[in-house]
Formats: sequence, C-alpha cells, structure tokens
Amino acid sequence: MAQRVIDDPEAVANSTITELAQACGTSETTVIRFCRAIGFSGYPELRLTLATEAGRAQGVTGGRVVGSDISADDTLEQVVEKIAFADARAVEETANQLDIQALDEVVSAIVNARRVDIYGVGASAFVAFDFQQKMHRIGRASYAWSDAHIMLTSAAVLEPADVAVGISHTGATVETIDALSVAKRRGATTVALTNFPRSPIADVADLMLTTAARETTFRSGATASRLAQLTVIDCVFVGVAQRTYEPTREHLAATLDAVRVRRVRPERRRR
Repeated sequence: MAQRVIDDPEAVANSTITELAQACGTSETTVIRFCRAIGFSGYPELRLTLATEAGRAQGVTGGRVVGSDISADDTLEQVVEKIAFADARAVEETANQLDIQALDEVVSAIVNARRVDIYGVGASAFVAFDFQQKMHRIGRASYAWSDAHIMLTSAAVLEPADVAVGISHTGATVETIDALSVAKRRGATTVALTNFPRSPIADVADLMLTTAARETTFRSGATASRLAQLTVIDCVFVGVAQRTYEPTREHLAATLDAVRVRRVRPERRRR
C-alpha cells in the first residue's frame, strides 16, 4: 500500500477508501491502520494531503508557478492568475478528497433533525449564513449564529434530535469549539467542517467534513477557503434536498414566488 502511495499519489488522492483497498488487495480497516501508522487520523486526511501536494506540483503554467504564494514583485496579472488558480484548485481538491460516507451520515442526520444550528465566526460566518438561507428555502428549521454568547445559549437548548454544525477553517476557533462542545453535551449530533481534521474541533465533533484549501500570506480567510467550504455546504444541501424531493420542490416554488414581487419588472427596466 505504501508503494502505491509513492508510485501514484494523485490516483490515491482521487480514490475512495474502498477503491484503494480493492486495488491493494486488502481491507478498508487495513487502509485506516496504515494511515494512522504514518501519522494521519484516517484516510480523509491522507487524501487531503496528497491532493494538496499534487495541486502544488501541477501549478506551473508557461514557466510560471501559479500555485505559489503571492510575492511583492508579482504583477497584477500574476496576482489574478494565482488567485484564480488557488480558488479553482481549492474547489477541485475539496471535491476529490471529500469523504462520501461522512457526507451521507451528515445528510441523514440533517434530514431527520428537529432543527439545525450552525456556528461560524469571521469568514466562516458568511458560510454559516449561506447554509441557513439554503436550509430555510426548503423548509428546514435552521439558525446561523456568529456571536459567541448567542452561540452558547443556542447550543444550551439543543436536544438529541438536533444537529449542530461548526464551521472553522483552522479547526481552532475557540467560540465555535465551545458551542459545539455544549451542543455535544446536550446530546445533539455535532458536525465539524474544517480544513484540518486533526485540529481541536475534532474532539467535539461526531462527524467531520473536510475542505482542501491553502491560505497564503495575503489571503488569511481567503476566498479559496470560503469557496471550498461552500462547495461542501452545497453538497450537504443538495443531498438533503434530494432526499426530501417533493416537499423541497414545493418550498422552493413558494419562496421564489414570495420574493418575485421584489424584482424590477421588464417594463420598468426599459425606461
């Protein structure tokens, strides 16, 4: 198995744990043991690392390393090129390494939840509110919080039938970790969305979804990390919508009709 990782790391990064186990003639349990033996928490983290390194190695165009950090000497054209490359790679690598089994469990938990509370501060708060908006549009009770006190009071009234989602790129945001910790003590299913699966937020998460975004010197809380988070959120949302297909269609039609009157009519645009 180690030789396969060395010989073709990109293929391993694009393989599910089942596909890798079958290719190596072994079991999924053995794959997990191998990952832990070389210092990873599990297969998703190994895939994330391999995908990130493969992306950096491929980031060369016309002799220019577009996957590198932005330097003081870069032209504005190079800045645009590097940002576009980083954002596109973040989405692609996030999709490639996403743990489908964990995603399925998160979708199931949300479908069966009484309510969903979403926690995120700073840049992650924007993603939390986007998730709330999506959920409300299909009639799912959800609330996004970014204030530390409100996050804690929200978590304190959750029940075992609820789901709490904590969004943190670093996985080390104290406010988000504390809120998830309270939710977990209340018996709610806790979900973490982070770029670093071995970060502190893992200790309070029942389920974990990971992104694959690299922040640079000028781009802490960058668009790349938010796009990666939004990609995962979209996957969760569509999974929930798919499993509640008929009521989702009705709610989408109703919410679209509700805001239709707030749009400028064609005859007014022509004036």
